[in-house]
Amino acid sequence: MKLEQHNVQQRVAFLAAIMLGCVILLIFRYGWLQLVQGNSLGERMKAQVGQDYAIQSPRGAILDRNGRELAVSTMTKSLYIDPSHVENPQEVAANLAPLIGKSEQEILDDIAVGGGFVWVKRRMEQAEYEAVRQLIREKNYISCLNFRDEAKRYYPNDVLAANVIGFVGTDDKGLDGVEQALDKMLKGEVKETYLTTDRQDRPILDSIFSSRRRYAGDACKTIELTIDSSIQFIVEQELDRAIAENNPKAVTCVVMDPKTGEVLAMASRPSYNPNRFWDYNPEIWKNRAVSFIYEPGSTFKSVVAGAALQEKVVTPNQVFVDPGYVMVSGRRIQNWNGESFGTVTFTDVVKQSLNTGFAQVGLRLGADRLMSYAKNFGFGEPTGIDLPGEESGILFNPEDMRESDMATSAIGQSIAVTPLQLVTAMSAIANDGVLLKPHIVKSIRNADGSMYEERGKKEVRRVIDSATDKTLIGLLEQVVASGGGAKAAVRGYRIAGKTGTAQKIREDGSGYMDGRYIASFCGFAPVEDPKLTVLVMIDDPGTGNFYGGQIAAPVAGRIFAQLMRYMHIEPSSDPFAGMETEEKKPQHKPARLYTGEIPDGKILVPDFSGKSLREAAGLAADRGLSFQSEGSGYAVGQSIEMNTLVDKGTSITVYFKPS
Repeated sequence: MKLEQHNVQQRVAFLAAIMLGCVILLIFRYGWLQLVQGNSLGERMKAQVGQDYAIQSPRGAILDRNGRELAVSTMTKSLYIDPSHVENPQEVAANLAPLIGKSEQEILDDIAVGGGFVWVKRRMEQAEYEAVRQLIREKNYISCLNFRDEAKRYYPNDVLAANVIGFVGTDDKGLDGVEQALDKMLKGEVKETYLTTDRQDRPILDSIFSSRRRYAGDACKTIELTIDSSIQFIVEQELDRAIAENNPKAVTCVVMDPKTGEVLAMASRPSYNPNRFWDYNPEIWKNRAVSFIYEPGSTFKSVVAGAALQEKVVTPNQVFVDPGYVMVSGRRIQNWNGESFGTVTFTDVVKQSLNTGFAQVGLRLGADRLMSYAKNFGFGEPTGIDLPGEESGILFNPEDMRESDMATSAIGQSIAVTPLQLVTAMSAIANDGVLLKPHIVKSIRNADGSMYEERGKKEVRRVIDSATDKTLIGLLEQVVASGGGAKAAVRGYRIAGKTGTAQKIREDGSGYMDGRYIASFCGFAPVEDPKLTVLVMIDDPGTGNFYGGQIAAPVAGRIFAQLMRYMHIEPSSDPFAGMETEEKKPQHKPARLYTGEIPDGKILVPDFSGKSLREAAGLAADRGLSFQSEGSGYAVGQSIEMNTLVDKGTSITVYFKPS
């Protein structure tokens, strides 16, 4: 009995020892797997039962100032292939090619790349996705074909504001316009995540957890522009009409609010559809309003006139003698029509855009003051607007300027500007002489709708005094009322502006092209409370008519007319309202009529009645009188009676009324 009990105890002890050994071995093995091989085994397990996925959020939207969508993103499916699981490449290519618009050879080339992942077609249309998904089910291609979510950019208005908005490449990267300039803020976020999958790399319970694969990123902000889609549409319609009428190489227009610096419209023709940007020449992608530099011609004279008035080197009624051309440092400078206008006032010099008069003004200002005012008005440096590719323009170094350079700069030649710089400078004149920084971004909002940044009016500097500015506006209003810019006039509204016609420079800079011009008009309205500044630039018109006053001013006039109706701007007040209808008799200085001999140093005052402003100014200059004028039209009175004996240099005021 005792022996049998002893044997049982031995067996139990032996079994316990074996079990203890197994436990020790198991603990050792567990420790070895967890502590020594834990990381590598974990990675192997992770690779076998799941995959890392890159999940992308949609790109931020671009809106106009009224919240209308200019650029939006939606989540789409992109197709990829796993070449290592393709059993019959020819069959797959033949079945897939007609559904996605690619050739069989292209798909075979993708399969030939090898590996486990190759893109076949990215950002598919919904119809393509549905067709391929059906093919995968029918042919059981689930092991070699699958989809991933990606954001696709859409431009719902096609061509509208294309050169401003730009476009996005295949990797959600902005490649031009606002898309490029603010790419870091607009770009959708990419989030790395891990999904558990089956043996065919299909996410397990993917339909339940699909929401994990789409989310609103924190970085993809919404950009609200200062552009008004309606104003942009009106402008682009008129540019299309200008293209049809003048057959130019290109047309550019910028509309700005002169009181805030907001760009309300910016357009160029030819343009492109950003939804299919690859179908167009890259030259057409450029935004000419900021990237094209040209000689501004006579539109620059508005800046020169402001500088001359501010520096008191001229007055509106100062008399100039126009011989038709002047020679400066051996260079001939003549008027736009090659003719002489005789004796004229500075008001006429501005109205008729006389090169001879402005050449004299440029010489009086001198190199330092001329270039200083040009820089103060914003020329020679980028404006800093949120658009890529902005040019600085070209100005002289005052130390390098000869007299001929001063004269040609004063008439808008030998320097180069961008359309945006010019419309910004004209807006400074409309804004009481204060230059503002132009901007095209109104606000930026976070993905949750909260405000990230709001941009508004930003003053740069005062360029001319308020009193000087009012005088300059009066001169520019005369340009449209009865001068070279008359075709920009809109009945019932007071408009001020300046036309320009500049010969094009050869691309190698060796001189000017024969018969090749840039016609332009830049102005603002209404004069009493400016709401709009408009620049129209027509590059190389092909119809033979190339003067800014003839082809650019009418385009600007039509734009002004439509925009003032759209913005509900009331017609300008009647400047003669409340005044007596009877003709106001001019005031005369008492003087005794003289009938005797004329002593040395004395002259007899002539009769100015019935003469035009130019004829009266010429007659006064011939007699040696200092001429001043009031009104416009034909002379109806004078401050000193005819045949009165006066000293040479005596000032006389002649009163004019329309006939």
